[in-house]
Amino acid sequence: MLTIKYIREHRDEVVQRLAVKHFAEAENAIAQLIDLDDRRRAAQQQLDACLAEQNATAKAIGQLMASGRTEEANAAKQQTADLKERSKRLAAELDELEQVQKQHLMQVPNLPHASVPLGRTAADNVVVRQGGTVPALRPDALPHWELAKRHDIIDFELGVKLTGAGFPVYKGKGAKLQRALINFFLDENVAAGYREVMPPHMVNQDSAYGTGQLPDKEGQMYHVPLDGFYLIPTAEVPVTNIFRDVVLPAAQLPVRLTAYTPCFRREAGSYGKDVRGLNRLHQFDKVEIVQVQHPDRSYAALDEMVDHVESILQKLELPYRIVRLCGGDMSFTSALTYDFEVYSAAQERWLEVSSVSNFESYQANRMMLRFKEDGDKRTQLAHTLNGSSLALPRVLAALLENNQTPEGIRIPEVLRPFCGFDTI
Repeated sequence: MLTIKYIREHRDEVVQRLAVKHFAEAENAIAQLIDLDDRRRAAQQQLDACLAEQNATAKAIGQLMASGRTEEANAAKQQTADLKERSKRLAAELDELEQVQKQHLMQVPNLPHASVPLGRTAADNVVVRQGGTVPALRPDALPHWELAKRHDIIDFELGVKLTGAGFPVYKGKGAKLQRALINFFLDENVAAGYREVMPPHMVNQDSAYGTGQLPDKEGQMYHVPLDGFYLIPTAEVPVTNIFRDVVLPAAQLPVRLTAYTPCFRREAGSYGKDVRGLNRLHQFDKVEIVQVQHPDRSYAALDEMVDHVESILQKLELPYRIVRLCGGDMSFTSALTYDFEVYSAAQERWLEVSSVSNFESYQANRMMLRFKEDGDKRTQLAHTLNGSSLALPRVLAALLENNQTPEGIRIPEVLRPFCGFDTI
């Protein structure tokens, strides 16, 4: 979340930059936050003054008693009792104002980076670069859901029986290929300097608030009310929250972590032909990369993460493009996001397989993730970044469709040591 200090010092700039994200209530929200902060400051001043008077009066009591002025000392005692009650009321008022201010701050999205394109929808995103070769398929080429049925490697109907739509069952070589992709992605990330972790698949409310899923995406997460847990929509949530309420020595930066987890998303309101098969699921597998960075190096780190994800897609021999998201298509918490899309030849469309984002200090401020330079008593907010490296469903869809031949589905050479076969 943004800091009230930054909002106060850059009020006009904040309103203008929030307009790039089409945050309709920007001007009113910022005005309300500054008004709340004025009231909070006034309450703090009153409390400080009351406590100072209370301490001075308490000291005077001893002197009055020592000099035999008992009546004045008793009056001072009553005054001290009254001041204590007033201090208690002012402290409660201040606490309430601070809580309200924090709730309002959490409703304000992150500021977009200066390079974020103007625009409202995905049609306004900017293609940064493109790579790979789109295969020329035979006229009778099949989409992946038909290929999966023909080769008995993914059973969508069985998933409906067991759970519901959006929960496929992977079978035989389909399951092995899924596992091969997970291992390949993790090995690539570890080789690039990321440390592997295996986090929980459910998080508490504090973790969901820390990375910004709450309150922005509450309706999109599966909730376990009895325990107050949320099924994770991405490994970003538990992995980044490892550093909640942590002060890191600057010498330990950057921290690079990678994790495989299943991901759970309600995807409410998603219907139609574009969500068939693996295109949009309620449960899917994803390998994530996360960095905690020094603010001076976070955008260089973002470029490195983009290059890393690109290298993986090149090894998979998939046609891809990288797009810089416009303000209207960005997430609530991101300052700058690059999406990776692979081309699905049988569906003749681009499928998003990764988002790589810099959140600057937005998540760190919510989590109180700080670092300290050697010899400096002050702490600073770190920058956080994350990216899909990679999300499996649409990568698998493109692999199946783009590599279909009359003899079967060709497995990219880089995956063969992981799955143990070269054809389905």
